[in-house]
Amino acid sequence: MKPELLSPAGDFECLKAAISAGCDAVYLGGKLFGARAFSNNFTDEELIEAIKYAHLYGVKVYVTVNTIIYEREVSTFLNYVDFLYKNDVDALIIQDIGMMDLIRKLYPKLELHASTQMHIHNLEGIKLVEQLGLKRAVLARETSIDTIRKIKNDTNIELEVFVQGALCISYSGQCLMSSLIGNRSGNRGSCAGSCRQKYDLIANNKKMNTDEYILSAKDLSSLETIGDLIDIGVNSFKIEGRMKSKEYVYLVTSIYRKAIDSYLENKKVMISDNDLYKLKKIFNRGFTKGFLNNATNDDIINSYRPNHQGVEIGKVLSFKNNYISIKLNDDLNINDGIRIGDDGFIVTNLYISRNKVTSAHKNDVVSIYYKGSITGDRVLKTTDYILNKEIDASIGCKKIPVSGYIEVYKDKPIKLYITDTANEVIVEGCIVDKAKNNPTDFNRIKEQICKTGNTIYEFITLDVRGDDDIFIPIGELNDVRRRALELLDDKRIYHYEYVKGKYKIDVPDFERENNYNIFISDIKQYNKIDKNKYKYIYLSENFIDDDRKILKLDRVINEYKDYNQLLMVGELGSIYRYKNVYTDFSLNVVNSYAVAFLHSMGVKLVTLSYELTNTQIENIIKAYHERYHKHPNLEVIVYGREEAMISKYNINKTYHVDHSYLKDRFNNKYPIVVKNDLMHIYNYKLRDLKPYDQYFDMGINNVRFNILFDDEIKGDF
Repeated sequence: MKPELLSPAGDFECLKAAISAGCDAVYLGGKLFGARAFSNNFTDEELIEAIKYAHLYGVKVYVTVNTIIYEREVSTFLNYVDFLYKNDVDALIIQDIGMMDLIRKLYPKLELHASTQMHIHNLEGIKLVEQLGLKRAVLARETSIDTIRKIKNDTNIELEVFVQGALCISYSGQCLMSSLIGNRSGNRGSCAGSCRQKYDLIANNKKMNTDEYILSAKDLSSLETIGDLIDIGVNSFKIEGRMKSKEYVYLVTSIYRKAIDSYLENKKVMISDNDLYKLKKIFNRGFTKGFLNNATNDDIINSYRPNHQGVEIGKVLSFKNNYISIKLNDDLNINDGIRIGDDGFIVTNLYISRNKVTSAHKNDVVSIYYKGSITGDRVLKTTDYILNKEIDASIGCKKIPVSGYIEVYKDKPIKLYITDTANEVIVEGCIVDKAKNNPTDFNRIKEQICKTGNTIYEFITLDVRGDDDIFIPIGELNDVRRRALELLDDKRIYHYEYVKGKYKIDVPDFERENNYNIFISDIKQYNKIDKNKYKYIYLSENFIDDDRKILKLDRVINEYKDYNQLLMVGELGSIYRYKNVYTDFSLNVVNSYAVAFLHSMGVKLVTLSYELTNTQIENIIKAYHERYHKHPNLEVIVYGREEAMISKYNINKTYHVDHSYLKDRFNNKYPIVVKNDLMHIYNYKLRDLKPYDQYFDMGINNVRFNILFDDEIKGDF
């Protein structure tokens, strides 16, 4: 099986770059509902054009609608989905579980892919979305190659794996840090990159780190393990980068195209050192094999700098009178971008022995006039002007090979046959005349038909069959070629059958209740609380014997245990694996369709997302009542530290400490708790949504208090 190479397209130029470099599919977003709100993205008109353009080249288009969808957005969301479907999108990439259920029922033949934002990281999660009829799942970046092998051996759904690009330090779809700190939600496509900011790690009242970007992950690079992933049967290799340049998209796509094709042909990935060097030049934060490829904890983070590292091309010898003297170990050209310490700039002047030059090479000593100041002596190239020019010249030049023949017999119509191997067309032209003076020779006919100009086609072979003594006006040859290629265009631009279904769902009706529930972390907290106040007591371990206890499972589970008790679960695999469950905030429930879906799956209680306002909560309950004429069983967390992030990276292990917290530039302190070698980062401030009874008035049945530390038990707890 040949795997799909899936490339990012943040705008139309990037789309052309990806196709020119040999991708099999692209993923892109419109102006709405995509998880890269700050990418250029595509207008509706551009989306129509992009789908047609890609399909002409035999490239599939997947559109991201992978944000959570609030209640009042559902109508707009459905109109957008309908528009995409009618314009022949190949698939939608989706996060919101409510919209997933709605779309699969309203549009039963529209292909859906579970976004990595769905946090699917185990076989059971895959089994659930497969059961629901999704065609493909994009696995969490943290899923190991051994787990992928196990999943592939036990499922028929397509698997998509990230192989190159930026890593979130948190599990995707599970990071609320940007939302809680700056009201820019990663689940809404507007992540502020909180993990790329400066932090101090404090343990035992001491700062432990010297570098400052201690949560900033390196970039993933999986070229070494492409062969293993192919052998496992991974269906699609995904390159991250919808906010990257067209040059980046082209280069990375072309290198992975080479890697995949060489392995399929020779069982060996044939990538040169120069390819890897170009990869570093175009963009890197340092490279890691990632947890996908079982990288160690210490190999994940680049704490020195959160942006492009570039490649080292020389050392500063001196800086005098505004001239930087540099000894080069690689080429440097006018218009290159370089960085020395924290200072970056474009090279606009270059001297060797006081002579002005446009380029310099290894071992040259060059001077650059620079008005600013510099710190450090390492010279890094961050933009390679020549490389970018070479790439730009290649974008948009890809041609589709065609072959065929033309018949030019006297007194018969011209007949042109063309095939691209998958499609074939035949068109007829004018009646061929006998030549009176100068006959139209076969070479001229062939030359004219092969002038494909600005079309996407290129003739590999063309036979000319017919009589010698004929005359055909050049305009007639041009016309028959034009009509044939337009007809071939029409055949290459395929269309999907539009089928509209009905949304039906069976949900239970719950009594209205006013319950106080509490999560506690240890036995000491249990002994401090007013036990008569709470209907349910959530625990992460069974450390008490109480009929009201509910075991709260982790939201990252690699191996499931058997339980004979009520469970609070936080990821999709647990919904598939267990029957007697409540769901936690981490399923990102923000609309009534998601509530209904979970209730229809047997979930007894649904905890709403932290990211909802009171008005949005009221909208959910109102819509639920109006649509289903039943009452949902909902919970809102009203007190406690929100869990801002969960990560497979364990910073405590890196710095050899047991207990720690992060301190940001505003001196806010974020507690870190490590459990099962997973790092949980909590918000610096307590959530306290008084008055708590207001949620009962809205129709919420349950309010919950989360207690992380003993000193959070205050007042009448």
